[in-house]
Amino acid sequence: MPETALPYTLSVGRGSWDRSVARLASSSAVFALLPLGGCSVLDHGMLGAAGPIADQTRSLFLLVCAILVFVAAPVLLLTPIFAWHYRLSNTKSAYRPQWGFNWPLEGLIWIPPTIIVVVLAVFLWRDTHALDPYKPLASRHSPIEVQAVALDWKWLFIYPEEGVASVDELAFPAGRPVCLTLTSGTVMQSFFVPRLAGQIYAMAGMTTQLNLAADAPGRFRGENTQFNGTGFQNQKFAVLAQSDDDYASWIARARAGGRTLDPAAYAVLATRSIQAEPILFGSVAPGLFRSILGQNDPGLHAAHGHHAP
Repeated sequence: MPETALPYTLSVGRGSWDRSVARLASSSAVFALLPLGGCSVLDHGMLGAAGPIADQTRSLFLLVCAILVFVAAPVLLLTPIFAWHYRLSNTKSAYRPQWGFNWPLEGLIWIPPTIIVVVLAVFLWRDTHALDPYKPLASRHSPIEVQAVALDWKWLFIYPEEGVASVDELAFPAGRPVCLTLTSGTVMQSFFVPRLAGQIYAMAGMTTQLNLAADAPGRFRGENTQFNGTGFQNQKFAVLAQSDDDYASWIARARAGGRTLDPAAYAVLATRSIQAEPILFGSVAPGLFRSILGQNDPGLHAAHGHHAP
């Protein structure tokens, strides 16, 4: 066997090699251009942040991506260089490593990754606490309190201070914090408004919290990202960040509708169905949210009885 040959080389003619490279380059170009047709999807996700929480999340994401470039760049650069240098048609080069310990090489292998891990840990530790979903948002305005109940396959939003409720429509004033208390009237679900905040789970018999806000008026998309059976893919809801006047009009419209959300109306909502249009309720039975929790936590229900707030 010639000295420059690899022990496992394949017999490939120069013509077929060139054709293979050309096909690979063409395929790579096609796949690289495919995502450009869906660039508008970025407007609906975290990269199109419209609130302080999503904006901080996007900044952390881009920072992590920039740091990880130092991991990916050497691989992406050196792989084609090595592949080209030791290509089959290059008979002047052969890969014959001479193994041995080398301090500079060992330092290059271990020190940069260690530094990257430490830097990532510092930023992730800092921003994990800064983006705690239970942490109230700093604002000169008091937050809007909303109780969210996940159902099959819809979301119920109760406004305890205003005494109204809505189905598949979450409205609040832009520039004012929103404090969500979430539970589920069925299986575990995941509340997610990509342009405003990260996802958080809603589970029966317990509550979770999420704080968010919108920088300016707008309409956003919320959804359940937890698979919970046929129909969950349609479990989306409108998120309306409104001006103060529009929000007041929305509350007035809900109250003028005359519908009452009581245990009987909730029982109808709790059945598996998809709402074609949002529903507004002008009044809510006292203690309804607590009773929903009690349905899945008998101990909690017994402790508060029928006098739960």
